[in-house]
Amino acid sequence: MVDALKSIRQLFPRMIPLHWPYRQILVLCLLLAQTLFVLANPRNGTGPWDLRSLRQTPTSTLGTKTEWVQEVYYTGEPFQGKPTRVFAYLGRPTSGKGPLPAMLLVHGGGGKAFKEWAEYWAKRGYVALAMDTSGNGPNGRLADGGPDQNDDVKFREFEENEAREMWTYHAVAAVIRGHSLLASLPEVDPRRIGITGISWGGYLTCLVAGLDDRLKVAVPVYGCGFLGDNSVWKRNRLDSKSAASRDRWLRLFDPGQYLDGTECPILFLNGSNDFAYPLDSYQKSYQKVRRSLRTVSVVIKLPHGHIWTFPEVDQFVDNILRRNAAPLPQVGPVRETRDSLSVRVRSTLPLTGAALHYAVDSGAWQGREWKTLPATIGKGVVSAAIPAERPIACYLSLTNQLKLRVSSEHVILP
Repeated sequence: MVDALKSIRQLFPRMIPLHWPYRQILVLCLLLAQTLFVLANPRNGTGPWDLRSLRQTPTSTLGTKTEWVQEVYYTGEPFQGKPTRVFAYLGRPTSGKGPLPAMLLVHGGGGKAFKEWAEYWAKRGYVALAMDTSGNGPNGRLADGGPDQNDDVKFREFEENEAREMWTYHAVAAVIRGHSLLASLPEVDPRRIGITGISWGGYLTCLVAGLDDRLKVAVPVYGCGFLGDNSVWKRNRLDSKSAASRDRWLRLFDPGQYLDGTECPILFLNGSNDFAYPLDSYQKSYQKVRRSLRTVSVVIKLPHGHIWTFPEVDQFVDNILRRNAAPLPQVGPVRETRDSLSVRVRSTLPLTGAALHYAVDSGAWQGREWKTLPATIGKGVVSAAIPAERPIACYLSLTNQLKLRVSSEHVILP
């Protein structure tokens, strides 16, 4: 090793001073090797989005105002050669000293910019921006809106040079530009901005969380990536595309390509039998995020809809952005034997319930019948005996004294 470092010093006499110790030379070599590896093995990175441009404050105009919410229009991405605008509702608290935390609110399929959602967060002390991602204004389609969000538009055939005409491109850009708009407001603390989205909005939240490192917290509800592996759109949409177009769509627009870029705490909330985002693709998605950043909450048969009143979401965000709420319980890796399942748990509040959920059928995730058994709460550990039936999918869920729910990852025992 010493001989090798001597050779390196001789090769780069101007770069490596003679007085440097060999340990310092070794550190430099490791840093150079790491840099070369990154350059030689780039990840998908930022896809078709120009993040430098999207981080600039967009031009905006304000519209009708009520006590809590005001209409706002801001610059979108060009579509079919023409400029566009994005419509949103801007919620503001009526009291409270700034600068305030803020939230981006991303609706799902068939949804719109929800005034009530912006008002909900404003009443909780946040500045909130609920933007429309389908070219709509407060009363229907905008003459200068972006693409619609129906499935025919989302999954249409396209070439590489048409990526910036696609719905996902425009929707993600609208959300990131919305972040830039929020960050520019004098009443907003730009260091305390988060995002939550529902269904397709959860899908967009996963994409934006992996792209926009300014975010401080993210909560995708239902939505995830790996849609080509398993989702309600796999068979009739993605698999029916040409092979080239399918691969292109997944490479550019599937959150699985971007989630590993997430740098903020993220809560994944979904139902055990969600019709659109099944647990196998869901698990692949949250496993792309560093364990130290992710929290998972899989609730048995959680209803799917534009529901923004999940207490887990509020608590998770408050803990990160306001520091006035206890964190959700932190669940460690699953430890399994053939007969038992256990996890280590850290919780600042007492746990009041724990359960083992299991399904012994191996059909579509949406149709599996889940059964529940009590689990044992020990000192820093939750454990449960596993029924003898095989194969079996199972996971542990925990509830604290505020009735907030988190869960372990699921495992499948053959």
